[in-house]
Parts: sequence; structure tokens; C-alpha cells
Amino acid sequence: MKNNSILSISFAVFISVIIGKTSIAQDMFKDNFSNNEQWRYIADDVMGGVSTGNVEYNIIEEEVIAVLKGNVSTENNGGFIQIRRDLKDVNLENANSVKLVAKGNSQKYYIFLRTTGTILPWQYYASEFTVNENFNEFVLPIRDFEKSGFLLAKNINPTKITSIGIVAFGRDHEAELFVKEIGFIK
Repeated sequence: MKNNSILSISFAVFISVIIGKTSIAQDMFKDNFSNNEQWRYIADDVMGGVSTGNVEYNIIEEEVIAVLKGNVSTENNGGFIQIRRDLKDVNLENANSVKLVAKGNSQKYYIFLRTTGTILPWQYYASEFTVNENFNEFVLPIRDFEKSGFLLAKNINPTKITSIGIVAFGRDHEAELFVKEIGFIK
């Protein structure tokens, strides 16, 4: 009887390990800002807005952190500052979610995805996250990203994603966002 109990427990542990390994999200693409030349800062002044800001890459505890800071203003039809990275050469065929590790000033921020179908500069798909003073992991399912206009497809095909943006957007506020890593997971 004792041997059967040990076998049952061993089998249960074995199955748990196998199931756990297959269900754990896998990184498909991860950027930790070590090559920050791939990111570019963009503000609404390209369209006549008056938001101001910048991005700095600081080293904290031997890790490169992207720090997006600025004053977001909706004056003059503006309302954003962002950093964006091109993804045209990244295979995202099996991507299910965007994952990022971030902290900041207890504000709401966004991830913008652009695709081959977002032709106009103001078209994107967006998902929001709210930071606090501690680094937290955020997992944003691609299926939950909302399109910015009626001309866009309802769902995002991950193979059509061309860029990702980390954005302070949509309202007058001071932005201070620290991002440790960002990427896509299965």
C-alpha cells in the first residue's frame, strides 16, 4: 500500500511538471534596451502638438532601463510622447501577448502596435497598463488590443506587426515611466 501511495505521488508530481512546462509562456522576442539605438523618441510636435519629453537609458542594478519622461499636453490637438521600435524583421508568428516589466508615477500608459494595415500615422492598436513605484510584470494579450479607428481590422495578425511603441497618451499629465524589458510571448 505504501509503494502505491509513493507511486501515485511521484506520478502526480511528474504530470504537474510536464503540464507546467508546456503551459509556461515562452519569450519569442525580448528587448532589454541593451541596444537602445533601435528605439526612437517621438512626440506629438510632429503633428503640431506641444507635448515635450525625452527618453534616457539609465543603468540600475546592472540593467539598462528606458526612462520615458515628459509633459503630455492635449493642446493644439496633441497628446502623446512615446518611444517606438521597428519589428519588421522579427518573427512574431506565434505571439499571443506583449510582456513588459515597468514602474513609474502611478499613471496609466499604453503599448501601441502598428501593423501593415496601419497606414496613416494616427492609426494603431492600443492596450493600457497602470504602473506604481515598484517594477511589475504586465502581460497584455494581443487579442485585447483595441483598434484606433473603424478602418482597421478588428483582430491583429501577429505576423503583420511592424512596430511597438511605449506611450504616454491621451490626457494632460506628467509622464515618468521606467521600463526594464518588453517583448512578445507565446
